[in-house]
Amino acid sequence: MLTVVTFLPLLVCAVLLLLPRTLPERAYVGVWITTAAVDLALVIGVWTGYDTDGGMQYEQRARWIPSAGVGYHVGVDGLSLPLVAMTCLLFLAVAVHSLRETRRVRSYVCLFLFLQTVGIGLFVALDLILFFVFFDLSIVGMFFVIAGWGHGERARAAALKFFLYTFVGSLALLLGFIGLYLAADPHTFDIVDLTRVNPLAGRGLYAGLVLLAVGVGLAVKTPTVPFHTWLPPAHTDAPATGSAILAGVLLKMGTYGFVRIAMPLLPGSWRHYALVIVIVGAVSVVYGALVALAQTDFKRMIAYTSVNHMGYVVLAVGAAGTLAGSDAQARTLAVTGAVTQMVSHGLITAALFLLAGVLYDRGRTYTMDSYSGLAAHTPRFAAVTAVAAFAGLGIPGFSGFIAEFQIFTGSLASHAIATAIAVTGILITAALFLTALRRMFLGPPRLPETISTGGVRDLRYTEALSTVPLLAVALVIGVAPRWLLDVIEPAGRTLTGLVAR
Repeated sequence: MLTVVTFLPLLVCAVLLLLPRTLPERAYVGVWITTAAVDLALVIGVWTGYDTDGGMQYEQRARWIPSAGVGYHVGVDGLSLPLVAMTCLLFLAVAVHSLRETRRVRSYVCLFLFLQTVGIGLFVALDLILFFVFFDLSIVGMFFVIAGWGHGERARAAALKFFLYTFVGSLALLLGFIGLYLAADPHTFDIVDLTRVNPLAGRGLYAGLVLLAVGVGLAVKTPTVPFHTWLPPAHTDAPATGSAILAGVLLKMGTYGFVRIAMPLLPGSWRHYALVIVIVGAVSVVYGALVALAQTDFKRMIAYTSVNHMGYVVLAVGAAGTLAGSDAQARTLAVTGAVTQMVSHGLITAALFLLAGVLYDRGRTYTMDSYSGLAAHTPRFAAVTAVAAFAGLGIPGFSGFIAEFQIFTGSLASHAIATAIAVTGILITAALFLTALRRMFLGPPRLPETISTGGVRDLRYTEALSTVPLLAVALVIGVAPRWLLDVIEPAGRTLTGLVAR
């Protein structure tokens, strides 16, 4: 089942490329929507059949490169299944949003189908080399999306910067994987086998260097301070759909790598350097929020809030590695909050980026001071953007509140000062979103010179269909989170038990 879910989009991509260029442009997007909907339905079937107390499930193994200890090994547990479901939902939303795309539509659709396979494949991979292959291919796919469908000449420079930064990070990650492989006896890249044998236990400096390589590679992708500088230009100059997938799926590849690889495969080193990880997380939270507050570009502001929100995840996983001053329940709560935050951020920030695309479509600029009083002309757009902004700042009733509450509660016992500093990020985030809403939607009407008052269109039905369901799921998680937490919590307990061994 997981193999079908993973490779169905790639198979459809191959078929579209082999067909003659006779289909209408809108038909390509229709095929993509159908494929994404089928994939989401299959994942719902996987979720329905998932046993919350059963550990890793839906596993499949096949020989790939046996002489090098590399195999095709996939499966899901409570850490990966929510991210697989979120990935399928986001690609369906982006496909619906793309119904109005007119530029090289076949290539555009095929690139996103390729990225969908890559995203799902990484979250189900249980072999380090398989994980790395999907990790690297995501860089290639997003490079072409930014360079080919971004905004003007700057998009190519942003795409190149994105590629170079993240590719260097992936090389560091590969070095760490090789270090784990060499330490294992027998040599293997299988994540489940490496977790069981803990090959770097008691290896001191060697284990620390492996964690450094793996940590840097994942931190670049996350991104955390100081490895974040590729993110703002990539988001600002990418198309709205590319930004939604970059924030919603690709950034989670870094944070997911921490809970799937760094923590269980390097538990001793993770405990030893937990304080460093917590500090990096707290700094990312505050720095990301403060820099976002200073932005005048709406899309760039949202980009910096991703640094802020991913900082919460890093804070939580660092706190989960600290045994002193905390108990197993608190560490499990931190991990559960981290995974919930990944899902929450993916839903809400993807919706915000799609709404930023609506703003650019109307006025051809993201500069907030170019707009004023938009609520009078576009009430539906203003309402949906306000809901997304309030969800993003973590008010009760939305998924962000559930995630951040768990993170702060789980982190407070072991790192009270760092947690208190990180809490200020919520206040700054509230200030930046409220300021953005005031600038663009309230006050006397003012529009960019590129449009007239009579030319402003409110939210189209395809734009609403791509954003409102994402916010609706965030609302459902915020009001009734038990269905999600029942999947995540058992896997979180297993992970914290591995770190504490």
